[in-house]
Amino acid sequence: MRATALLSMALVGVLVGGVTPAAATPTAATPFTDAPFTDAPTAPYLEEQVLFKASQEQGYRCFRIPAIVRSADGTLLAFAEGRVDNCGDTGDIDVVLKRSTDGGRTWSPMRIVNEGNGDTHGNPVPIVDRTTGRIFLFTTYNAGRDDDKPCDVPCARTPHLQHSDDDGVTWSDPVDMADQVKLPEWDYWYATGPVHGIQLTRGPHAGRLVFGVCGETSDGGTAKSVANDAALVYSDDHGATWRVGAVDSTGFPAGGPFTQKPQEITVTELADGSVYAGAREQGGTDIGNRSFAISRDGGESFSTPFRAIPDLVTPTVQGAVLRLERIGRPDRILFSAPSDTDRRRWMMIRSSYDHGRTWDSAEQGTRITSDWSGYSDLVQISDAEARSTDIGLMYEGGPVDARDEIRFARFNEEYLGRRKPIGPTTRDVSRTHADGYVLGGATSTDGRFGRGLGLDGADDYLRVPYDPALVPGSGDLTFSAWVRYGASKSDQALLWLGGMGGTAPQLWLRAEPADNRLVARMTTASGSASVASTQAYDDQDWHHVVLQRSAGRLLLWVDGAQVASGPAVAGSVSERVSFQIQVGQRLDNAQRFHGTLDEVRLYTRALSAAELDRVRLTNADVRDGQVLRLPLDVVRGG
Repeated sequence: MRATALLSMALVGVLVGGVTPAAATPTAATPFTDAPFTDAPTAPYLEEQVLFKASQEQGYRCFRIPAIVRSADGTLLAFAEGRVDNCGDTGDIDVVLKRSTDGGRTWSPMRIVNEGNGDTHGNPVPIVDRTTGRIFLFTTYNAGRDDDKPCDVPCARTPHLQHSDDDGVTWSDPVDMADQVKLPEWDYWYATGPVHGIQLTRGPHAGRLVFGVCGETSDGGTAKSVANDAALVYSDDHGATWRVGAVDSTGFPAGGPFTQKPQEITVTELADGSVYAGAREQGGTDIGNRSFAISRDGGESFSTPFRAIPDLVTPTVQGAVLRLERIGRPDRILFSAPSDTDRRRWMMIRSSYDHGRTWDSAEQGTRITSDWSGYSDLVQISDAEARSTDIGLMYEGGPVDARDEIRFARFNEEYLGRRKPIGPTTRDVSRTHADGYVLGGATSTDGRFGRGLGLDGADDYLRVPYDPALVPGSGDLTFSAWVRYGASKSDQALLWLGGMGGTAPQLWLRAEPADNRLVARMTTASGSASVASTQAYDDQDWHHVVLQRSAGRLLLWVDGAQVASGPAVAGSVSERVSFQIQVGQRLDNAQRFHGTLDEVRLYTRALSAAELDRVRLTNADVRDGQVLRLPLDVVRGG
């Protein structure tokens, strides 16, 4: 049972966050600020507060799934799922709201917009019609359950729609919209958003309302999914009627892998009026955890199918996109999501300056928090004519778990800065030309052949940007490098490729001098395999280290001798996860190498023993299968 005050708010037409600016009070004191926000300066700023937290609100164990919009009158409306029983997805869930009439500095008390009454009501998608001022709210319903198990198939997930004509103060009764915004075959799964929808402003479809949904089709009502659809829904009559438009379908072949499963669709309008649809990539074999598609007819069809973004590093999680509207300034789209490759942490804002074709790397983006973080949404607070562009980020975060609370971060474009240089580079002399980034202040020093690269074990590492030629997939490979180290007994990563964790595809080589060994590990969808030497070679002398997958074996060579061998595992070491090659640290910035590197190479084949001898003894430029060669003789820039 919810508190009486909360229950009363579920009645149609009651006040929902209807607090005047003078009466509005900030949310309870938070770890981020003890004072109300001040007027936005032109200098960079970031201000944060906790918006939804179970310990601050009666009747809820958890808040999740943020969505936020700015009304035609400038009011911010922040929606979330209020989870009554626990943080799970399947129990008694309400949709709740807070309003801000002063640009996110202070917020009204929380009110219920849509009460579950024991069922699951969630996946909020608010949309503002700036012509009429009406605010729409799509949500998805299903029967609640207390065992935290997924929806039974056929899964009766139904979209509902309600609206407000008074800036979010009162709301209409929810109406079942399954006949308009859900295809009949989506009986395995269906979800609206969750994230804000948009109204188009350019081209022949200006005024159209658009948002994203996803649906899955079962195998004749069985507990097996045979296809996933990522889709757009639109309205041309100010929300009187809606229809499913663009659909991109991925089939799941019996017993076989599938390429993509784009879900949790977020949309923004590009400068030419096209719709950019970004998606969470859910478990396909394509490299990366994000994908996108473009619609050039206002959401009626996709002109390009969803395709993966291999080098936009995120875990598997929902994210949000927002194209900034600023008069007289270069085009910029923001993307919010955690920036760890596997785990939900390190919420970051990254930018695209070329209409979504490329995105900032994790080194170029602006990290909002180093805490755990999850789902998010973005809103532009200021008008397009404003001297400084103010932005709001609503996101799940916490010091212990990404679901601890929902926060609101308020910052300006100056805080993000413009495109940042990643750092100094070192030349790749292979045909790939994938120059490496020298990060953290690594310095040029004497190498085994000419110059090398000295890493201090504190913050130095080498990152190789994505290029299709670098992807080793399921084939044989050879990694080689000269290393000299011994100042530290801590574990130190020499190579890390792919992801992290117990199951993510990955390949790594690590020095463990405290245990007097080198360890290599390979993980694919088929399992994991590892090999280890009986020495660490941490004597401050140069050693040539080689890791290979060759004819089903995982091999480790040092100074021309094979020091470890074992069965490899079949399958790709680079599918699914965002693509990264790092030398000198693990992907989570741990296990940093303290020593000197030289002649880092990668081949998409297994070099023979004779070829390895040529590389080791004469530094021969063996070209066949070579996709990376970093001599490390010169560091440019920075």
